[in-house]
Amino acid sequence: MKQMWVGFMVGMAVCVCDAEVNYMEPYPFGEATQWAKGSDNSAVGNWWEKSFTNNWQRYEKLAFEWFTSIDRKDAMAFGIYTHDHGVLKITGQCFPLLPDEPKSVTLELMDAGEWRAMETLPVLYPGWSVHFRVEGWDNTKDVRYRLCLGDLSHFEGLIRMDPCVKEKITIAVATCNSPNDDEFDTRLATVAALKAHDPDVLFFGGDQNYTHDEATYGWLQFGIQFSEVIKDRPTIVITDDHDIGHGNLWGESGAPSAGISGAADGGYMFPASFVNMVERQQCWSLPDPFDASPVKQDIRVYYTDLNVGGISLAILEDRKFKSAPLGNIPQMGPRPDHINDPDYDRTTVDLPGLKLLGDRQLKFLDEWSRDWTDSEIKVALSATAFCGAVHVHGNKKPKRLLADLDCNGWPQSGRNAAIKALRRARATHLCGDQHLGVSVQHGVEAFRDGPYAFTVPAIVNTVYGRWWHPLDELSGGGDPIKSPLPWVGDYEDGLGNKITMLAYANPQDRSIRAGRGDGYGIVHFNKRTGVIDFECWPRFADLTKGDSEQYKGWPISFHVSDNDGRIPIGYLKEVILPMDNAVVELTNDTADELVYCYRIKGRKFSAPVYEKGAYTLRAGLNRAEKVVLRDEVN
Repeated sequence: MKQMWVGFMVGMAVCVCDAEVNYMEPYPFGEATQWAKGSDNSAVGNWWEKSFTNNWQRYEKLAFEWFTSIDRKDAMAFGIYTHDHGVLKITGQCFPLLPDEPKSVTLELMDAGEWRAMETLPVLYPGWSVHFRVEGWDNTKDVRYRLCLGDLSHFEGLIRMDPCVKEKITIAVATCNSPNDDEFDTRLATVAALKAHDPDVLFFGGDQNYTHDEATYGWLQFGIQFSEVIKDRPTIVITDDHDIGHGNLWGESGAPSAGISGAADGGYMFPASFVNMVERQQCWSLPDPFDASPVKQDIRVYYTDLNVGGISLAILEDRKFKSAPLGNIPQMGPRPDHINDPDYDRTTVDLPGLKLLGDRQLKFLDEWSRDWTDSEIKVALSATAFCGAVHVHGNKKPKRLLADLDCNGWPQSGRNAAIKALRRARATHLCGDQHLGVSVQHGVEAFRDGPYAFTVPAIVNTVYGRWWHPLDELSGGGDPIKSPLPWVGDYEDGLGNKITMLAYANPQDRSIRAGRGDGYGIVHFNKRTGVIDFECWPRFADLTKGDSEQYKGWPISFHVSDNDGRIPIGYLKEVILPMDNAVVELTNDTADELVYCYRIKGRKFSAPVYEKGAYTLRAGLNRAEKVVLRDEVN
């Protein structure tokens, strides 16, 4: 039953739990395979009375010690939320619960100094999460919330009002939260720094944990580490390969993987129910998917968009639809996903039919680029980079690698389709995964004709090191870039993709904290001026001291219009648009394609064109629905 209270309509969560669910089911993912039978072992069945055996893995032991040591008043571990266009979504995460403990959670909201119960929902098993969807949300004021696990435990946070009145919107970006660190609580410095930056929204771009099949343990560890910053602001979380138990992931639209060559055969090694549990825990609190149709094995999707303060964020699943290398292309190295032959024919790995984002997400990006409701600037978020901006890989004995197909620079045609889709909306790109902090400007037909991108460094850079280090140690081509770093300018990556290197944060000595290249990114979007700033911060920078510095080469500033660096061959005649600050959309009628769609300042507009053809220019307030000009360029 829905209930109304101070303008909020509270509906049932999408995830429904059977009242007869067995919260002690020992094999909730099945027993058909080793992966199924062993998944999430520390958080299922009679988890509290398991004893160590020689077969226990490291993370099973650590999880058992932690889960059995917590004070039960802390069993309601943390919460995470977003709200967008009148819909609030909150996920509450519990520690594994004992048989006699409550199995439902009540969402309470503060009203006039009193807690008001809104809805009670069951905790889902496996995974121990609970999910609330509130429709008709009033985003014009701050509201405190509380997640109550009966009388046993509760967790409190603040649902922030939408910062639409702010001129500058700030996003914090962090990924790759390796547990291989000095101690469990070393995120305290990172959390303190993030709170000092006070971002309007957080983006955790994948690899929230590296515990693989012990997913609930890893997710709880991440949530406890960052709860003090995620509880009080909208937080975007997407999954990457390690979150679902892989070293690398080529999703092949949800197909099953036999785990050959590190799952280079494509698809998911773990059961679909395990994958869905992980994505439910981490991603359910995102706005509803653009198209919720599941992929193969009934694996769900979450790609969507979120508006925060007039910044429209496209949230991508860049692994789920991607083609696999094994069996699809000739093997070019000791591994199906590595290439080291400098003379290889790049066309042999960029074959027809190979996918990156997939047709569904390209359709989503086309729709997203045309819809500017309450939006001033567009930004795309994904797990990894649309290029291979790395030369040297590894740990104890790093080696030079020409091309790593795990990056989104492959397949090249799919990469170019993605870059063009972002360029049409003048969208900036933010991601992680590569462990190495890098800022580039992409190119497709020419250097610097595409959007700016920021790959942030790893939160903890202990798992796998990477370095930008051209073999000839020469600066790149093109117009000189003012930088304290030597290897900047125009380069081709090992797959032939055009990139302009702007800055890189190479590790110096990975045996010590200060030299590992750990860190995070802060990005500012000025809606009035259109200026965008990339900041790349070392993990242990003390922001209370005036001498704290970013990594060399940052900050980087550019204008939102620079995300489309194509050089016009001409302009259509100037028109007076029907309103100020309209959305303009130019279509090439000859090629039947969208050229661009973005919001302008003012009322006069002369549409730039980049090739000959017949064109239609449309304009509107939130969508460009009215034809204002048809013209040809010969």
